[in-house]
Amino acid sequence: MKVKTSITLSEDLLKAVDQRTKRQKTTRSDFIEAAVRAFIRQLIREEQNARDLEIINRHADALNKEAADVLEYQVLP
Repeated sequence: MKVKTSITLSEDLLKAVDQRTKRQKTTRSDFIEAAVRAFIRQLIREEQNARDLEIINRHADALNKEAADVLEYQVLP
């Protein structure tokens, strides 16, 4: 379900939106909705990456010890 809303944009940004909507043959609303969706997806991805990095950092010492142990078993030709 779509809900009508009102936003205020700077004039230069609105001109840029209008230029792109003409090229893509879409409406302002559709263009802005797609842009906001893309931005939210990016924010979610960044949040997931930050959580993953925190987990990796929390376990870094154990992971490094395990990697060093594995390397000791490698046979050089």
